[in-house]
Amino acid sequence: MERSTSVVEHELELNLVLSPERSVPVPARLSYGSHDPFAVHITFHLDTGTPVTWVFARELLVEGTFRPCGQGDVRIWPTRSGRRSVLCLALTSPAGDALLEAPLPAVAAWLERAHRLVPPGAELAALDLDHSLAELLA
Repeated sequence: MERSTSVVEHELELNLVLSPERSVPVPARLSYGSHDPFAVHITFHLDTGTPVTWVFARELLVEGTFRPCGQGDVRIWPTRSGRRSVLCLALTSPAGDALLEAPLPAVAAWLERAHRLVPPGAELAALDLDHSLAELLA
């Protein structure tokens, strides 16, 4: 029996904040799949030619659309940039730190699609642990 996987993706442009007066656009893709129901993936398409993907909890992204949350490597909070509602993503890695702004309405709409794919609280059922265990033992 083949396991079906569904994915919800959205291409959007984020702003990499370099200073309060300057930012540069960064094309990105949000991705959520029923095969990894607790996580969201954000892939940044940089000028280096090699995309960079960050993976973190879907619940963290959801909470960050309403209030500041996270600690350590990923921190998220909603704010305004001029007249626009944005979602700030502060990412920290050994290679450096980045502050990105994403359009909050676009992220919220994408999260709604992800919630239709796998409703909050239904992540364990989406994992299909029996199938995964059978594959491991085969």
